[in-house]
Amino acid sequence: MTDAPSTPVDLAAPDGTPLTVCAPGGGRAPRGGVVVVHDARGITPYLRSVCARLAEAGWLAAAPHLYHRQGITETPAAGGWPSAAQDMLVFTGAGLAADVDAALGHLAAAGAGDDRRAIVGFCMGGTVALATATRRPLAAAISFYGGAVTTPYWDGVPPLAELAPSLKGPWLGLYGEEDPLISLDEIKALRAAAARAAVPTELVSYPGAGHAFHSDDRAAVYRPDAAADAWARALAFLDSHLGHDSHLA
Repeated sequence: MTDAPSTPVDLAAPDGTPLTVCAPGGGRAPRGGVVVVHDARGITPYLRSVCARLAEAGWLAAAPHLYHRQGITETPAAGGWPSAAQDMLVFTGAGLAADVDAALGHLAAAGAGDDRRAIVGFCMGGTVALATATRRPLAAAISFYGGAVTTPYWDGVPPLAELAPSLKGPWLGLYGEEDPLISLDEIKALRAAAARAAVPTELVSYPGAGHAFHSDDRAAVYRPDAAADAWARALAFLDSHLGHDSHLA
């Protein structure tokens, strides 16, 4: 008999922030909790699948709906990616921090303390992941091609190259070397900035991969080899920094 699959569900945090949450299937107790921060498109089927993959690996995943103040879950599909890149500029540093903290609070209520919580983000979510790890003492943070490396996106959130030396916990960056939104010089600058932090950091870059190379719902940009390697590294990073033998109560 096999375990029931992990299925994402939508619920509200105590403060009302909408979340997509996915727990390990088959009644398994989570090993810890991971906040998942979506890309500029919002809570898409792809993002839900990421939550399910994390849950299958044993983690309790919680993804805040960052567009909830605009009354939507994801950006209008008709607008495509260029529209989403503009839509994300409605966010503010204060609003992002509040929504991420609501997701962290949900994980804490499930029994995950600072040493059992991590954050992973994609695209602008990767930016949020690193920024969060400079203000909260999390066990790990992972950024898939987070932008705003040298020029900020939002008021109240400095560029990543400025923030990175202040990381409070281990950080892993996963970037494509052919990203039209993040130059090689910026990747190098972010790697050097993160290396100045007083915590373990690593930035891995992939030749032949561009922005959103992990998005398997976008054939034009998806790079299977880079995506598989990056995902394996992300899971290993979580295992290394949160992978205690015990589970959440």
